[in-house]
Parts: sequence; structure tokens; C-alpha cells
Amino acid sequence: MLDTITLAAGWVQTGTGLGNDIKTLIFTVGIPALCGAFVIIVGWKTKAPGPTIMAVIFSGIVWGLSANMDELKDKTAEDIVKYDGGGGGNLSQMDQ
Repeated sequence: MLDTITLAAGWVQTGTGLGNDIKTLIFTVGIPALCGAFVIIVGWKTKAPGPTIMAVIFSGIVWGLSANMDELKDKTAEDIVKYDGGGGGNLSQMDQ
């Protein structure tokens, strides 16, 4: 009699683990490093405070949004559930 063996189960679990590790590495190391490199390169190439300050602000926005991805995901899901049934509230004349 032949026994059925699923060979892919171990590979799927390994791939999932690697995917989670790579995602964590990207969000905790990759994005902050790229944001820092972006600020340094812009500051070095332009040698002007205006573009460098804007690079710092833009990098801060990108880094902050990527660091708060879980909260943004939950907020988006909450908004979708809230507005899925037609808004769940009364509309005034101006809202129509």
C-alpha cells in the first residue's frame, strides 16, 4: 500500500517564514537606511538647505508611514466596514 506524503508542506512553511523575515528586515532596516541615504545624497548633490530639508520631511513621511503599516491597515479595514452599508448614518442635504 502506498502512503500519501505531502512534500510541499515543509517548503510552504519555510517560504512563509522567509517571507516574514524578509518583510521585517525591509521595514526595520531597508526603508530607514534608504531614507537616510536619500537625505545624504540630496544634501551632498544640492549643497543647499531647502532641498535637504524637503528630503528630510519626505523621508520622515515615508519612514513613518512604513513603520505604522499595521495601524494604517486596521484603520482602512475599519473605514471599509463602517461605510460598507451606505455610511451607517443620516445624510444631510449638503452631503447628497
